[in-house]
Amino acid sequence: MTEAVPLKDAPAGQGGASFAEIAARRRGRLRRYLHQHPRVMDAVVVLCYLLLVTPTMVDAVRAGVWLAAGLLTAVALSLFLRRRYPVPLVAFIAAVEVAVTVLHPWGTNVSAGLWFSLYALAVVRTRRFALVTLALATAPLALLYFFAAVGPLERELPASATSPEEFQLISSIAAGTTIALSNVLATGIGISVRQRREHEQEIAAWAAQAAKLGSVNERNRIAREMHDVVAHSLTVMVTLSDGAAVVVRKDPERAAEVLAEMSRTGRTALADMRRVLGVLRDDASAGQAPREPLAAGDNLAKLLDGFRAAGLPVHYSHTGPALPADAAFQLTVYRIVQESLTNVLRYGRALSRVDVTVVRDPSTVTIEVVDDGRGTGSAPTGTGALGSGQGLTGMKERAGIYGGTVEAGRTTSGGWRVKAVLALNGNKGEE
Repeated sequence: MTEAVPLKDAPAGQGGASFAEIAARRRGRLRRYLHQHPRVMDAVVVLCYLLLVTPTMVDAVRAGVWLAAGLLTAVALSLFLRRRYPVPLVAFIAAVEVAVTVLHPWGTNVSAGLWFSLYALAVVRTRRFALVTLALATAPLALLYFFAAVGPLERELPASATSPEEFQLISSIAAGTTIALSNVLATGIGISVRQRREHEQEIAAWAAQAAKLGSVNERNRIAREMHDVVAHSLTVMVTLSDGAAVVVRKDPERAAEVLAEMSRTGRTALADMRRVLGVLRDDASAGQAPREPLAAGDNLAKLLDGFRAAGLPVHYSHTGPALPADAAFQLTVYRIVQESLTNVLRYGRALSRVDVTVVRDPSTVTIEVVDDGRGTGSAPTGTGALGSGQGLTGMKERAGIYGGTVEAGRTTSGGWRVKAVLALNGNKGEE
């Protein structure tokens, strides 16, 4: 009695199965086949019904009640329509079963058609509607047996009946009770199946939503990384190129050093881009760039050297223990320093000193980048040519992962200050 039901499925991941595949595996081979071939399932239902009512049909034919056998055959054929017309089918079968009972009172399993039709209806309609339909469909046949029990109906009793009144009373009550209980059972199973499928649909919808949110978060992460990589690299390379153009005639050796630094910056940017975009590829091989987060360590020192080569008077100090071993935490520190210095390089004017300070306390890591520049150009936010503020937004998002905050604004002397505080006990900040 398995029905096919459409499910909105979450997309399958690269390394796992979709929700539909998981549900299919739980069904087993036979149930999975019947679920995928609903017409075969319909044929199985019709065959089961015919097996149940065949004794009644044979007995009716022997008694010359051909109409009862024909009505039971019509019920069997109508069960092929249980998916398409569940409500009319219940009404039709309820009426036919009353007619068959009147024509051939002592048939067995005459109400079997209602079992399948009530189940099919309960699967596709609401619980209240199914229960109301159950009561309306069961009442006619139950009332028929009730009237038979109290005696208004004249019926031919079996030859084995020794006490006609007692036999009629007991058999009528038993038949009516059995019919009612079996109909309740069929409807209950249908309601249970419907609730289970609704639950599966809710889980599938949740899985799809979770996959969608995960995809959005991943796109935002990649966009944030690409912004940091491209903005930093292009800014440094443009500055180095301009510097090389100035000193190439006066100091060729110095120009060569600047060009070498520009080349190194470009190669570093390409490596970072491969690392960021590597997660989008499903055919990565061992020879490609690694996908793990970039640790700070020596890279932070190289980053500062690159900015110094670009002309920034960077002074760095670290207070307290070393940064946590978590590569993602180190990358957050690296990107905040990188973005802050990139903004100074792009917008700073009349700079004589840029201080980069990292302080590790027992529970926090504080990153502070302060310049003594002049003019509004040192601000990383603003309008027009001064930028869109995406860099500051990215720093806040990175700090937020570790329960931290980022503050940016002018100093009393007119320079620009960026201060980020990261919690070591944040979501990923444990050592």
